[in-house]
Amino acid sequence: MQQSRQRRPGGTVPGEVESAEVKERRRFGAPPQGEELRATDQAEAARLPGPLRAGLGAAVVLCVATAVVHVLLVFLQVAPPNSVSQRYSKQINVWVYPLFEQNWRLFAPDPESVNRQILARTAHTAPDGTVEVSPWFDLTAVDDAAVKHNPFPSHTAQNMLRRAWSSYVDSHGTDDEPHSDRAVMTRRYLCNIAVQRFADHQPGAIESIQLRVVTRPVVPPGTTGDTRPDDDRTGARRHPLPAWWKVTSHAR
Repeated sequence: MQQSRQRRPGGTVPGEVESAEVKERRRFGAPPQGEELRATDQAEAARLPGPLRAGLGAAVVLCVATAVVHVLLVFLQVAPPNSVSQRYSKQINVWVYPLFEQNWRLFAPDPESVNRQILARTAHTAPDGTVEVSPWFDLTAVDDAAVKHNPFPSHTAQNMLRRAWSSYVDSHGTDDEPHSDRAVMTRRYLCNIAVQRFADHQPGAIESIQLRVVTRPVVPPGTTGDTRPDDDRTGARRHPLPAWWKVTSHAR
């Protein structure tokens, strides 16, 4: 025995009522809802050219794969040492450092015990063949000015240059020579930051750049006197970088 379709009062089948409602909505220009909206999206996607659909699908797959790989590599970097992280440590470090570095300082902060003043100067060859060297430019002062009296200072102004220098010191020996791939990467990273900061305030051609860093202990609260004491009394340490770093990707 065939089952009879239930009808609403008035002798109409629910599906027929819905179709009539859809027709009325389209007639008066009302937007589609629910199942009709999903069906419309599917129909529009089906009308896309084949290469475009394939490209869209490939882009989605690539984004998902990149996100999964990123989460996996960052997890291996912060997880306790294990056979996988030790075996692929080189690949993990190349992906994580320096842009995705992770640490626990949010939960166990390590306040700065010193003040670092990072300066830079550049050099380029003039048309007559002479080498022109710019005056020293205080990169730290620019960051300090962006942070001071700013209720919402950017992470870039607060930490980028400072952390780049710390990573450089940690990865280089006393001879200022890189002895690992990470050391080469941190040097290039610090150089790029210095060039960008310098160029934003001192336009001009840049062929080489040199850094000079002075480290001074944080003055205890309540200390008065000269704000620029001599190096012997303050324990200031200068980090001269005699070598000029070649800049190959900047020209103005």
